[in-house]
Amino acid sequence: MSDRSQFAQPAPPLGAVESIIDRLRPALVADGGNIEVLGIEPDGTVRVVFQGTCASCPAQTATLRYGLEAPLREALPGVTAVVAF
Repeated sequence: MSDRSQFAQPAPPLGAVESIIDRLRPALVADGGNIEVLGIEPDGTVRVVFQGTCASCPAQTATLRYGLEAPLREALPGVTAVVAF
């Protein structure tokens, strides 16, 4: 992996990412789904997996970009992207 010094902001700690996602989680759970954080890459990419109804939802891409990535990037400058597996 690359040296973190080349990135504008260091990758955020897992606890900070989980804290933001915990605030977003009720909307996913209300629709029968959930999300799990798999990890954070040194470049700030957050890896997640959708669970429950979210795993096969046709709106998954919109949820990922606008429901998760946008709030995470706004709250934590070190987040560069959110990708689902």
